Amino acid sequence: ASPFQMTVCSGPLCAILHYHKKTRQIQDGDLVLIDAGGEYEMYCADNTRTYPANGKFSEDQKLIYTAVLDTQKAVIAEAKAGVSWQDMAMLSARVMCKGLINAGLLKGDVEDIIKSGALEAFYAHGLGHGMGLDVHEIGGWKRGDTRPDEPHFRYLRLGRVLEPGMTVTVEPGCYFAPGLYELALADPKRAQYINADVCRRFQKTVGGVRIEDDIYITKE
Repeated sequence: ASPFQMTVCSGPLCAILHYHKKTRQIQDGDLVLIDAGGEYEMYCADNTRTYPANGKFSEDQKLIYTAVLDTQKAVIAEAKAGVSWQDMAMLSARVMCKGLINAGLLKGDVEDIIKSGALEAFYAHGLGHGMGLDVHEIGGWKRGDTRPDEPHFRYLRLGRVLEPGMTVTVEPGCYFAPGLYELALADPKRAQYINADVCRRFQKTVGGVRIEDDIYITKE
């Protein structure tokens, strides 16, 4: 049994983080996104996969999928006891930003793009969350800590230093939601870093990509 309501969507609807209607018919050329998880002896899992319905990524889909996968791999390689999850969030933003520059979506300096909030129009959630008896484990921030109101920190469910015994999700994503990117394109501060034509094309050809796995932190 799933410990939460699953997200199953396709095409442009993959840009909706928690889509539950499940009424759209999958079309040839669509990406399909499934966010689901099992439960074993009251402990939860939480995984997401995004794949092409017809078995073959288009060039646009491949560009965005690669940016998300490279981001996840970079975080998993660096996540270990003693590392701040906020540092992991910023690492994910930098790797994602480089991937989206390579995809032709973003332009300019990586640090400037991140600081402006332009990347956040496409990577619009935190890197991951603690997990245990609840799929979104409580205690993500220490009592008294204030979540920074800055790009790629403001949505973090987890703000701790990683410790042995912690289980966390690593789930970067890139989404083309008109309600988010049109606001960014109307803001000169962010719009200067975004290729609008590419953005609107990806909304139709990609929709959204998320890849999520669960990692367990050990002493090693």
